[in-house]
Amino acid sequence: MTVAKPDYERKTSTASTIFSRLVAEARSRGGLTIADALELMGRSGFGFVMLLLALPALIPIPGPFGMIFGSALAIVSLQFAVGLESLWLPSLLADRRISAKAFDALERYASPLVRRIERFVRPGRMKAYAGPRMPYLLALPIFCLAVAVALPIPFGNLAPVAALCAIAVGLIERDGLVVLLGLGMTLIALAITGALLYMMAGVIPWI
Repeated sequence: MTVAKPDYERKTSTASTIFSRLVAEARSRGGLTIADALELMGRSGFGFVMLLLALPALIPIPGPFGMIFGSALAIVSLQFAVGLESLWLPSLLADRRISAKAFDALERYASPLVRRIERFVRPGRMKAYAGPRMPYLLALPIFCLAVAVALPIPFGNLAPVAALCAIAVGLIERDGLVVLLGLGMTLIALAITGALLYMMAGVIPWI
């Protein structure tokens, strides 16, 4: 699956507003595939794509959402790193359908996190750290966070998703300070992931 690369310069609304519109679209269609959702958000910027692929890991219903969406975000981040003009996902991920019920749960559990971050946003602050070149520079830390989200670690998604949300909202609102805060949260999230992996290795020796 290939979709148009997000137009980084186009800012249509806040993250929570755009996300609510996506959920409403999912309800009207009875669900969306990942390809559908990316196509709908493809003109909204890299930050929105990050949110779309990170937040489903927080859905507290059965399903490997962290593994699916974390893998998709890892693939997308690498494409931004090399400056591809369009985004591509293997059909195994792109055609994965997410039900309207899952989108409702996503709005219920994930939207509050986005809104909390938005309270600290000041558009245009330290905008050099939220400019059009930042997605390329952020590709590596985002890739590492995406891998952390994809790992099957109990309760291991929370810190990486929070860091991804901070970076994404900072890019969307052109707030460089929030982007830098997200990078600081990235270090903490990866340290937590490493500690959880170490603890799992102690419980399951063959890991």
